[in-house]
This record gives sequence, C-alpha cells and structure tokens, in this order.
Amino acid sequence: MLQAYLDGLARASLAWLIILELAGIVVWHLIPRWRANLRLVVEIAFFAAMTAVLVYSDISPSRFQGYGLEDAHAFVVIMAKLLWWLHLAWAIIGFVRIYLVLEGKPREAHLLQDIVVGLVYLCVTLSALAFVFGIPIGTLVATSGVIAIVLGLALQNTLGDVFSGIALTLGRSYSLGDWILLADGTEGRVIASTWRSTQVLTGANNVVALPNSVLAKLGLTNISQPDETHLLKMTVRVAPTRMPSIVEDVMHAVLAGCNSIVREPPPQVALKNLDAVALEVELQFSVKNPSLRTKARNEVMDLFYRHCKSAGLLLAMPPSAIALMTEPPTEERAKPPEITPLALIEAIPIFVGLTGSEKELLAGSCAVREYQKNDVIVHQGEMLASMMIIRAGIVAMRHGEQEQRRLSPGDFFGESGLLAGMGEVCTLQALTRVTVYEIDQQSFAPLLDARPAMAEEIAARLSARADHVRHLPLSTKGGEERSARAFLKAMRTIFRS
Repeated sequence: MLQAYLDGLARASLAWLIILELAGIVVWHLIPRWRANLRLVVEIAFFAAMTAVLVYSDISPSRFQGYGLEDAHAFVVIMAKLLWWLHLAWAIIGFVRIYLVLEGKPREAHLLQDIVVGLVYLCVTLSALAFVFGIPIGTLVATSGVIAIVLGLALQNTLGDVFSGIALTLGRSYSLGDWILLADGTEGRVIASTWRSTQVLTGANNVVALPNSVLAKLGLTNISQPDETHLLKMTVRVAPTRMPSIVEDVMHAVLAGCNSIVREPPPQVALKNLDAVALEVELQFSVKNPSLRTKARNEVMDLFYRHCKSAGLLLAMPPSAIALMTEPPTEERAKPPEITPLALIEAIPIFVGLTGSEKELLAGSCAVREYQKNDVIVHQGEMLASMMIIRAGIVAMRHGEQEQRRLSPGDFFGESGLLAGMGEVCTLQALTRVTVYEIDQQSFAPLLDARPAMAEEIAARLSARADHVRHLPLSTKGGEERSARAFLKAMRTIFRS
C-alpha cells in the first residue's frame, strides 16, 4: 500500500513537472527578444526547478530507463525528459547569444552563433534519442554517415555554396552596400547576402544573383573599401603644335576646372607618347563614388575641348585616319586657330539664335579684361554692370570659405547684375590667370528686345545657377525667389526702364 502511495506521488510530481516545463515555454516566449538577459534568467530558473523535480522523482535524464509502451507512467516520463532536454538546449543557446560576441565584427559573431546553436540542437537531439528512447547512437551515426555521403554527393553544389558563403562572411571581402567589381565584368552594389547566394544591383538597375561558390572563385575588387573614391583614366590625343610642357599645363587646367571630381587625391597628368602626329596624354582623376564616373568623364571631355580651343590646341587625328592620309600634315595646316571674341560667342549656346551680323556687333562691343591668379573679380553681394565670358583661365565661385563650383573657358558670369539687377550670390576669384571678354548692358538691350527666346534661356540659366546654391542665403532684394520667371520679369523691367 505504501508503494502504491509513493507511485501515485511520483506520477503527480511528474505531472506537475510537465506543467512547469510547459509554463516555462510560455513565459519564455512572452518575454521580448531584446530582453535577452531576463529570458536567460527565467530559463535557468525553470530549468533548475525541473532538475530538482526529476532528482526528487529519482529519474535521471541522462540515463535510459526502459518502460513498457502500455505503461501510462512511461509516457509521462518520456515527456518530462524531452522537455528537460529542450530547456537545457535553450539555456545553453541563451548563454551563446549573450556571451559569444566578437568585438567590432557583428556579422562574424552572428554566423558563429548560428553554427554553435545548430551544433547544440544536434547534440541535444542525439542525447534525447539515446537517453529517452534508448536508440543506439553508434549505429545511428554510422548509418547517418552513409546517408550524409549520399546527400553530400546529391547536394554538392548547394553545400559548396553554403560553405563558400561562410568563407566569404568570415573573410569580410565585402559588406552589404559595398560596390564590387568581379573578374567577369559584373559590377554593382551588394544588396543581399544569404547562405546560398549574393545579390548585386548593377548600374542597369538589374539584380544579379551570384552563387557563393562562383563568387568565391572569381577575382573580386571591392571599390567601396577603404572608401568609395574611384580612380579613372582617360587618354586624349593632341596635335604636337605646342611644347609638351604647355600641353601639360593646359591638361592640368582641364582637371582643375572640373566640378565632378575630387581634389584629394589630386588629379594627375601623364604624357604617354609623342610622335609626329600626336601627343598622347593620360588624365588621371578620382570621383567620390562609382555612380559619378559617367558624369565626370563627360565633364572632363567637355572641358578638354573648351581648354584646347582656348589655348589654341588642335585635336590629333585617330590612328585609323592617319593611315588613310595621302600627304603628311604641313606646318601651315597644323597652325592652331586664333580665338577671337566672335569665335567664343559662336561657341556659347545662348547666342545660337543670333544672326551673323548680330554676333559680329556683339563681338565688336567686347572689351578684354585680365585678372591675375588669386584676384577677386567680384565680392559676394556686389553687382557687376556687365556680362563677362571667360576666354582663358579658371574662376572659383565661393560662398564664404566654401567653394561651390568652378567656371572654365566658355562659361560666363555677371549676368545676374547685368540682366536681373541682383548682386552675385558668391564671390568670384581667379584661380589662374584669367582673360575675359566683357559685354555691357547697352550692347545687350537691343538683342534681348528683339530676341525674347534668348532672354528666356538666359533667365533659365540664371535660375539653374541659383538652384545650384539654393541652400545658401541669397542676397536678393526683399528675399525674392530666384526662379526663371522671376529672373525674366526682372530682366524685362530693367530693359524697359
């Protein structure tokens, strides 16, 4: 009778143990994930209580105790042991999540945590099979080894991708958001990285999914490290009508006037080759990130043409055209053209609509002005009474101590005072020796009166320049908004007065 009483008490304690274990699962899931320390303390408390109940019931979770399947007590014991092993796994995982941290390497820490957690679940599963159900682990491991070989052969590519993903993550060849260039020409920004593949967003706005095994075998250039500054090289050819040192100075001016490239590291000019037909020059410059490469190349090419025209340099013919020449270039043919005010006016887009006589009249009214290096042409807020077209040199636009942009041959300034009656938004300073052609208001008045389209285009250019510095405090009367319509209205008011 005493034995029956003890058996009933043991069953009751095991039933309470199962209730305690299930309550631990519920409480553990109710605690938010970000409170990892509290979850660990609660899990340890429930696990200690469960261990005490098992010891009191004389049940060892690490020893198999055979029970008949018809015995209801066996089911309770099995459930109690399974839940005990589950809580043991969660307690170990709680320690791993909190204390397995690699300083400054969150990706490696997360990957290592996942691997350790997987091993913990594997070990607990094998232990539960051995100590709860009495399954011989040795035979199971041997059988699973054969199965693993078969699965390994069947999933060879998938497993290769998984382990390659682990190697790439630990090697930190790239991170999410980095711009990478592969040996096969694929280029883009990394937007996702999984165990199986890495996704790259290309410049064509397409997503390329690269298997990690393929990515690990390809040569990879990470353009974003140590930063996204990207070096570009552009080769140009100039006819050898001037000394190479003069051509080099002109090319330095080309790079110095470019607004799309960075100043550090400084751009370089390399003279590559010289023969009777061409001087080959390599321009080396850097951009802030790869997305600006096209914009920078276009601007450098435009400035190259403008500075060559300004300096009287001729572009060399391509090698394919040289082979078709019936006679070599003579000295007279290689003589650079003279840059006159008329030629410069014809090259500026806003004057395209003028007739030949109007262009000649405007060119005849031009006055030449010279500025030395570091001369201040106009201070911020001052008003120029004439429009100035840059013939040669580079002009910097500065607001306070901050440089906003640079003007090169063919650009013009002073139109805000001449045409809209407003002061300059920025200080204009000569970075090199500067030559400008000056056109006063009297020369412009009849042209703008007869050419409304030209007035609208100039107003649009004024608005675009103001938009470039729209984050700066504008020195306009009454805080007038600098829009194309406001500029056009101001211009018409001035020329009608």
